[in-house]
Amino acid sequence: MEEMLFYDRMQFAFTITFHYLFPQLTMGLSLIIVYFKWKYLKTNNEHYNHATHFWMKIFALNFAMGVVTGIPMEFQFGTNWAKFSELTGGIIGQTLAMEGMFSFFLESSFLGIFLFGEKLLGHKWHFVTGLLIMIGSWASGFLIIATHSWMQNPVGYEILENGKFVLNNFQALFLNPWLWPSYLHNQAASMITSSFVVAGIGAFYILSRKNVSFGKLFLKTGVIFGLISSIVVAVPTGDLLAKNVVKYQPVTFAGMEGIFHTEKKGSEIVLIGQPDVKDKKLDNKIAVPNILSFLTYGNWDQEIKGLDQFEADLHPTNISGLYYAYHIMVGLGTVFIGLMIISLFQLIRGKLFETKWLLWSLMFMMPFPYIANTTGWYTAELGRQPWLVYNLMRTASGASPTVSSGNTLFTLLGFIGLYLLLGMLFLLLIGKIINKGPHYVELSTEKI
Repeated sequence: MEEMLFYDRMQFAFTITFHYLFPQLTMGLSLIIVYFKWKYLKTNNEHYNHATHFWMKIFALNFAMGVVTGIPMEFQFGTNWAKFSELTGGIIGQTLAMEGMFSFFLESSFLGIFLFGEKLLGHKWHFVTGLLIMIGSWASGFLIIATHSWMQNPVGYEILENGKFVLNNFQALFLNPWLWPSYLHNQAASMITSSFVVAGIGAFYILSRKNVSFGKLFLKTGVIFGLISSIVVAVPTGDLLAKNVVKYQPVTFAGMEGIFHTEKKGSEIVLIGQPDVKDKKLDNKIAVPNILSFLTYGNWDQEIKGLDQFEADLHPTNISGLYYAYHIMVGLGTVFIGLMIISLFQLIRGKLFETKWLLWSLMFMMPFPYIANTTGWYTAELGRQPWLVYNLMRTASGASPTVSSGNTLFTLLGFIGLYLLLGMLFLLLIGKIINKGPHYVELSTEKI
């Protein structure tokens, strides 16, 4: 059973990690595309319209990859997690169906119109279709995270005699206190990814002395959006989400922060340290006293429960993985804020486009928001273990008992090979789009 569960979890972890590389860009990028189109309507500067077309190509390719890689996950609910689907389908099936029927079709339908209908619609209606794509993209994220939030903090349900979960309060599903901080935090994180990609490609154009006017536009836009989203992902959304974890999943919070033993007079915040789960301690740690208590409760001396206050079978099943995922996410988030503050400072001074070390840094940092988003989701999922539905259904209880570990491993290897080919094709096509660049236009007299 343990081997089967391991491969079930590995397959879902691999497929969803690869899948989410694409939606995390499209959700944020849709807003930036709408911004470019709005600027074109406002200024009549062709640079903005060509920027819209350029990024829409990248959006469309990412959207297509997201669809292709998203479909297998739906099937995994029925193959690898049949018991989970059987018992909770009355609740999670509703939000997942709404995501497919409403959000996905809204986004996909208007994507074709936006790509090919500009001349027919005119620029104002072209902007409206872009806005509808953004709404569909963000609504899709909302409904997925509503599902996730119910698994983290189940509300508005009752359990029938046959063990099935049914929804008895539809409103509670969307007023879940876990939902809104999670959703806003996720969307801000998506904006970070898209902002760094836009800024990074802009830096690439400037450094390569190719499409320099567009490079400056992309860099300026990416830095402004990037700084705003980097701050929002930390405060208030990250702060609110962390306080939710303390309130509803205190054992998870202890694992995230590496608190093995309760500290009576305030908890320190660990900057660096390696968890030794066997001996229940952090090795080589560098910590600041009482800061964690203040950030969490606004009280320097507030006690925060350690793992020693909870039964061992309630502890996260991978404390080391949880600890490192959380600290990588937070560490990268701090770097993002610092880099964007420096970039904005240089932009205001009029020296950003000539500061080569900063341009190289922004270009080099493009992959790191993907890492931060991935480790953020790992924090959420590893933190919920050993539960599928927190405090109600253990992960082992949701797996399909009739699907052998050999079958799951076989299909996992197939997914790895297939996604490797898809990833290579994706990078090749993206590289061609970036190398070709936006359509050339003469420099506008308007300052970009």
